[in-house]
Amino acid sequence: MEYLDFELPIKELEEQLQTCEVVGEESGVDVSVTCKGISEKIKKVQKEIYENLTPWQRVQLSRHPDRPYSLDYIEKLCGDTFTEIHGDRNFADDKAMVGGLGQIDGKTVMFIGQQKGRTTKERQYRRFGMPNPEGYRKALRLMKFAEKFNIPIVTFIDTPGAYPGLEAEERGQGEAIARNIYEMMTLTVPVICIVIGEGASGGALGIGVGNHVYMMENTWYSVISPESCSSILWRSWEHKEQAAEALKLTPKDMLKSKLIDGIIKEPLGGAHYNPDEAVKEVRKTILEALEKLSKIDSTKLPAIRQEKFVKMGVFKD
Repeated sequence: MEYLDFELPIKELEEQLQTCEVVGEESGVDVSVTCKGISEKIKKVQKEIYENLTPWQRVQLSRHPDRPYSLDYIEKLCGDTFTEIHGDRNFADDKAMVGGLGQIDGKTVMFIGQQKGRTTKERQYRRFGMPNPEGYRKALRLMKFAEKFNIPIVTFIDTPGAYPGLEAEERGQGEAIARNIYEMMTLTVPVICIVIGEGASGGALGIGVGNHVYMMENTWYSVISPESCSSILWRSWEHKEQAAEALKLTPKDMLKSKLIDGIIKEPLGGAHYNPDEAVKEVRKTILEALEKLSKIDSTKLPAIRQEKFVKMGVFKD
């Protein structure tokens, strides 16, 4: 387990617990009372830390290398019923965007998500979860496929942004994202979007237009990352914590601003502490949303979705 800087007190206590257990085994002395005391202290410290996280600390948790990614959720939700679909039928198969058909509790769903990697090789292969234009065009192809066969869509958002390389701009990165936003507004099937990690800029919005939009407890959703915001306003990344506070990017901030429909609870410490429990909550949220949306006439879904996004924000004539 990799620990973040604010989790070091927990790491120290867990090391003490391991030492206590080893001493007990090697010496034959009953240290159960001592070990129990340390275990209780760990739980107390965990609760104190995770119930009082700052916005920047939530950003750090959203990027934790052990955190479940899109394919982790899809595989646990669907098991061997998931079939990945590749390519945009135009240029290439973008490995930063994954998608395919799967069944969740007997219901067929089109899953689409941004995928990061864990090892250095995987991160390069997945381009750190930053899709190229062909990734967004692949996602749109899958959405249109789902619409044709009346299959609901679930998207998992986890990206630091769309890929900013020269080749991406040459192939129309901005147009691809704008096209997806436009087309998602018109889909006649239920669309559920879940932020499972980072939700940055247009890279997230390219698969983020849904009838229901949710965020997991330790994620963030914003037009810009705290580091980039800090570098623009202060010409330095040193103010990233202040920027994270000002951006109001946490799930509670998003819900208060009515930009999302709900927050999915995570296990204490984050989804990586207990992935099965995190998947259980995601499954519950998806099934409840599908149940609600299935009762709405498909011809009304686009208008409801459009109205939802039109109402966002405050403006004056």
